[in-house]
Amino acid sequence: MRGRTAMLLAALCALSAPAMAQNDGFRARLPEDEVIYFVLPDRFDNADAANDKGGLKGDRLQTGYDPASKGFYHGGDIKGLIRRLDYIQGLGATAIWVGPIFRNKPVQGPKGQESAGYHGYWITDFEHVDPHFGTDADFAALVKAAHGRGMKVYMDIIANHTADVIRYRECADRPCPYRSRADYPYQRRGGVAGPAINPGFAGDADHSEANFAKLTDPAYAYTPFVPKGEQAVKNPAWLNDVRYYHNRGETTYSGESATMGDFAGLDDLMTEHPRVIAGMIDIFGGWIDRFGIDGFRIDTARHVEPHFWQQFVPAMQARARARGIPNFHVFGEVYVETVDAGPLAWHTREGGFPAVLDFAFRQAALETVAGKAATATWERMLTGDALYQGGAATARQLPTFVSNHDAGRFATFVRRAFPQAGEDEVLRRVMLANAMLLTLRGVPTIYYGDEQGFVGDGGDQDAREDMFGSQVASYNDNRLLGSDATTATPRFDPAHPLYREIAALARLRTGHAALRRGSETIRARGDEPGLFAVSRFDPDTGAEYLIAFNTSTAPIRAQVQVDAASTAFDTLAGAACAPRAAAPGSLALNLPPLGYSVCAVRSSIPQ
Repeated sequence: MRGRTAMLLAALCALSAPAMAQNDGFRARLPEDEVIYFVLPDRFDNADAANDKGGLKGDRLQTGYDPASKGFYHGGDIKGLIRRLDYIQGLGATAIWVGPIFRNKPVQGPKGQESAGYHGYWITDFEHVDPHFGTDADFAALVKAAHGRGMKVYMDIIANHTADVIRYRECADRPCPYRSRADYPYQRRGGVAGPAINPGFAGDADHSEANFAKLTDPAYAYTPFVPKGEQAVKNPAWLNDVRYYHNRGETTYSGESATMGDFAGLDDLMTEHPRVIAGMIDIFGGWIDRFGIDGFRIDTARHVEPHFWQQFVPAMQARARARGIPNFHVFGEVYVETVDAGPLAWHTREGGFPAVLDFAFRQAALETVAGKAATATWERMLTGDALYQGGAATARQLPTFVSNHDAGRFATFVRRAFPQAGEDEVLRRVMLANAMLLTLRGVPTIYYGDEQGFVGDGGDQDAREDMFGSQVASYNDNRLLGSDATTATPRFDPAHPLYREIAALARLRTGHAALRRGSETIRARGDEPGLFAVSRFDPDTGAEYLIAFNTSTAPIRAQVQVDAASTAFDTLAGAACAPRAAAPGSLALNLPPLGYSVCAVRSSIPQ
């Protein structure tokens, strides 16, 4: 590692800002006070080899277990998470987002293309922990242990679909194309010319129980059936009734099929149905009641019609308040690839969500740090905050991220965009993205393994490496950042330069209210790579914090506007800040290539 990066780490590790109390009144913390660590249990740590096969017998197509295949269970479990809480908390995380832990269909997919439910999104039993991960008691122990440290636990949940169980007579062995409501209306079987069925059903916009009581025949588009032996595989039992699913074939991810089609073959729940709404409220309210968790990340939120969320979200918030959880955080996944806030903000205004994952933030980071876009890209993204229900206050509660399990790791995109760059440049670009993540508005969300320099080959399975020592060849041949190691050996190194950087910036964030709750004013932006700067203001004192980033590979010397009353500054992180304003309202910045500075107004000026 070259001198510049080493100096940055030394400065970061010298930070001494006091962190928020970790075990005193954690329930009172607002969502924006958290630093989230997102983990897939199967890929994190294996503390109990006895549950690797989930209590099942047979080969990998029966048990789902094959640690050498990236698409099967590898053995990580909840006990492994508990064992590594010191590591997670040492990184500065105050909340853990745990990938879905519900019992899944172990294996599904066409012959020769099978994969396992290691990721947790193919649920059959919504009320219990998958035996591959442990037991309900193990999850209770995790929540208790985290809470004992002042850390919150967010569950990853799914209401859009279940595992792929239902088949259609018309195409039992292949995907069925989507059949629309216009061409296959509810009151005809098999198309507009078919025999009449479901007399009096007024359509799915009438959510009354009386109306849906008339929807008795599910064969309007296809003829759904459940294969022999799987008639009672889902829990609660009502989920086994095909009438509670759309049964219209595969989604095209657009138009009405986006909320009514089967997502990659998964059984798409009829979330307009009052029985489904009530059932899901009961299911997930039960997890709040039993375990006292602190929030939900909701998968495939954009693929469920808004009426469902308008009922579900308030019910979860009320359930949490009754359990003594005043700041229950609910955020939905709305996967987009644009810096424009509109498609995300719609789901906070019309879609019933208090917050969504901030894909626009990720896109801005990709375009400017893992790309060569103008720094004005950030202005375009941040000015969209006004579109969210609640405006900037809501934007501060959006979980921000640069890597995740679906879209891939940030380092992957840096290497793709700059194939000729040396490892030091790649590392500095990743560090710059981390600095943006941990100092700008939103709730920073760290994807497990990023702090160990993981560099996947792409998205989905290619970005879901093992932390505990992998047997997957395509993981182990990757060149990690900041280390000569590989994923073939356990990667829980607190001395890794990325771990140290994230930990230092996380402590800085939790120690300064301006970096968690402060309003934001853009101070500098440009039409090419280079300077981007914002001021954040302490919500109680109004003290200014100037945060500046250099997205170019050339050094920058510039004057940046600050408040006229901000006359003296201390350096909190990154390149040294000028100790005094050059003139009222102007501070000199000197940023190295791909560097940053965090400057705070000095509370008292020595005479």
